[in-house]
Amino acid sequence: MVAHTVARRPECGVGGVEHGHLMARMKVIYKITWPNGKIYVGKDLTGTVSYFGSADPRRIEADFTPEQCRDLIVRKEILWESQTATDQEVNAKEVEFILLLRSNDPAVGYNRWPKFRGVGGVRSTDARLRTPGCASTESYA
Repeated sequence: MVAHTVARRPECGVGGVEHGHLMARMKVIYKITWPNGKIYVGKDLTGTVSYFGSADPRRIEADFTPEQCRDLIVRKEILWESQTATDQEVNAKEVEFILLLRSNDPAVGYNRWPKFRGVGGVRSTDARLRTPGCASTESYA
């Protein structure tokens, strides 16, 4: 017997089980927009609707007063999705969106990799692709 990893399909539809049928998990590239307009671009290889990435919470918190933190709305947009892309293809697509949207520019966003090299978005020659860890954003909900 082959075991399949599946998740419940959320109402908004990211991946898992639909009408009793197994579905491949959706891999996504998303953009988080904070109330100050700054963005974070990330990937989710599991299609988890509640995953909000691994931006450094200290950098985000530094941009808000304690009063502002008491009531804020954070938006998550799916920019790209695939059920068939390899993890390497998703990694490349994430970097593509980070550079396109300049979310690695500290004036624009919270991505710190690839390192921002000024206007024009030239990035480091470092070919390593990061794998973001899971950071809880429950306090921001």
